Amino acid sequence: MTVLPGQAAAAADDAAAAPADPLVLAASWLPSAEDGPGPTMTLSTVGLDGYPSARTVLLSRFDGHRLHFHTDRRSRKAAELAALPRAAVTLVWPEAARQLVVVGDVAPVTDAEARTAYVARTRYLQVLAWVNDHAAAAETPVRRRERWAAFERERPGGDLEPPSTWAGFALTPVRMLFWRGATDAASNRLAYERHSDGSWAQESWPG
Repeated sequence: MTVLPGQAAAAADDAAAAPADPLVLAASWLPSAEDGPGPTMTLSTVGLDGYPSARTVLLSRFDGHRLHFHTDRRSRKAAELAALPRAAVTLVWPEAARQLVVVGDVAPVTDAEARTAYVARTRYLQVLAWVNDHAAAAETPVRRRERWAAFERERPGGDLEPPSTWAGFALTPVRMLFWRGATDAASNRLAYERHSDGSWAQESWPG
């Protein structure tokens, strides 16, 4: 990762003045709920075969307590979360020499929350939620474009409602790792672990 001048001191300051609640620190790194969809992140789950399973998804929103993401309820990740509702997400900001890893428990969001997230998506992503299925994946590129064009002709412009396959999830953190890089000192990670009473333990780890 590229580290900008002065980030070594900033990383040291972060470690010295880190808040007791990592959600406060996360709020300073992540876009607010009012900002709409956030950056992409790597979502890691436990596969049905026991092996790790990872893919890139969009951070729909951070509500101050949970990280929201959405998918097709027929997807592999939805099946994996149904079998074991735990996951990790990794967000990386190379230009700022930052990385955030969040591990936690996953639960479905409400229908209203799922719809709000869908409405906030771009037209492209809204249409994608309708037409991106296993049948389309098996077709040729030409046929996929034809299906897309046919959908747009049938539902030109305007607002779209989410398809019945649209599903939302929210991850409640139990562990959070904040990495900061440096050019003139060792990188550092702030590690937070949630206790059963909701409080957090904090440690500094090697980067």
